[in-house]
Amino acid sequence: MRRREHATGQQIDYEALFEAIPTPVLVLGRDLVIVAANDAYLRDTQRTREELVGMYVFDAFPDNPDDAEHNATGRLESSLRRVLRTGERDTMGMVKYDIPVAGEGGFEERYWSPINTPVLDREGRVALIIHRVEDVTEFVRGREQGAQTPQSARAADVNADLFTRTRELQELNERLRQAHARERETALALQRAMLPTSSPEQYPYAAVRYRPAVGSLNVCGDWYELTELPEDRIAVAVGDVVGQGLEAACVMGQLRSALSAATRVVDGPARALEVLGFYARFVEGALAATAVQVVIDSRAHTVVYSCAGHPPPALLRADGRVELLDEATDPPLGARTEQVPRPQAEVRYETGATLVLYTDGLIERRDEDIDVGLGRLTASLARHSGLNPAELADAVLVDLGVTGGPAADDTALVVIGLS
Repeated sequence: MRRREHATGQQIDYEALFEAIPTPVLVLGRDLVIVAANDAYLRDTQRTREELVGMYVFDAFPDNPDDAEHNATGRLESSLRRVLRTGERDTMGMVKYDIPVAGEGGFEERYWSPINTPVLDREGRVALIIHRVEDVTEFVRGREQGAQTPQSARAADVNADLFTRTRELQELNERLRQAHARERETALALQRAMLPTSSPEQYPYAAVRYRPAVGSLNVCGDWYELTELPEDRIAVAVGDVVGQGLEAACVMGQLRSALSAATRVVDGPARALEVLGFYARFVEGALAATAVQVVIDSRAHTVVYSCAGHPPPALLRADGRVELLDEATDPPLGARTEQVPRPQAEVRYETGATLVLYTDGLIERRDEDIDVGLGRLTASLARHSGLNPAELADAVLVDLGVTGGPAADDTALVVIGLS
C-alpha cells in the first residue's frame, strides 16, 4: 500500500482507507497531483495505480482532442481551483469526460457525476481534495441489456433530455460564478483605489494588512485611515460597512472620506464619530456600519479613543501585558434616532508599546462567542511581544488563521508602534 504524510504529520495509508468504498475515489494534493486512487476508481478508468499516482491529474486524463466542444478538463479544473480557494465542497453535476483507452491510443466516451471535497489541515487550509465520481455513462445513453423496446427507447430519450438540462444548468451556474468573480474583482479594485496608498516610508511606525474574503461577495466593506494631525498627533481609524460587493465599496469610500474630513476640524475621536454617525443617516447602505478611531499623542504619551459598535482596540504594553480599550463603546453609526454625544476615553502608554486596531473578520468565527476570538487575539499579541509592527501584524494573521486559508469575511489590521 502507498503511504503519504498528511499535514498533521500522520502517515496515512490512503488505499487502505478507501478500498472498502464502492464509489470511485481519487485523492489529489494541492498541486493537483494524484496521491491515491481506490480500486473502484481504477476499475472504472481501466488504469493501474502505478499509472496514476504521482501524475498531474490533467496529464493522466487529458481532454479528448476530437471533442473540443465539452472542455472537460477546464470544467474540472475550475471546480478544483474553487475548492482550493474557498475550502468548500463543490458539486459539478454530470459532465462528459472521455478517458484514454489503455494501450489503444484513442478515447472512450464517458459521463461522470463528480463531487470535489476538501480535506483541511489544523490551520484550516486545504491539504487534499477528495475527487469522488459516479460513472453515469449507461444512464445517459439509456442502454439496457438485450433488444431495444419502446419503453427503453423512451427511457433513453428521458435520460438524454435530463443530461441536456443538467448541462444547461451547470453552464448557467458557471456563468453566474464568472459574473460573481467579475463583480468581486471590480469591487476590490474600487476599494484599493479608495484606501490609503501611503508607502512604508511615510509611516515607518505602522503596518497595515488587508485580507479580502475568499469566494464571497461579502467583501470591500472594511476600511482604515491614518491622518496626521498638528502637535505630533496621529488619528487612526478602522471601520466595517454592512453590505456586499460594489455597494459596500462605495459606502466605505464615502464614510472614510467623511471621517477624514471631520477629524481635521473637530476635537477628538468622539466628536468625529458623532459627525460621521450623523452623515451616515443620509448615505444609503451606511446604517449599522461600525468604526473606531484613536488619536495618539506622542508628546503626552496618551491614546484617546471612541468606538461606534466596533471591536475594541488592543494596547500591547512594553512588558507584554495586553489591554483591551473598551471603556468608550457605543452603538453603530446612525443607530440612534437623535443626536447623543458619544463616549470617549483616554489611556496612557509607555515607549515601546504597540496599538492594534482591526475589523471583526480577524476575531469572529461561526458558532463561536466573540470573547473566544478576543482571547485568541490577546494571547497572540502577548506571545509576540517585542516584534516590530510589520512582524507582529504577520504573526497575528497566522495565529488567527487569516493567512493561507479561506476567510469568511474581510479583515483589516492596523498595527502602530508607539514612541
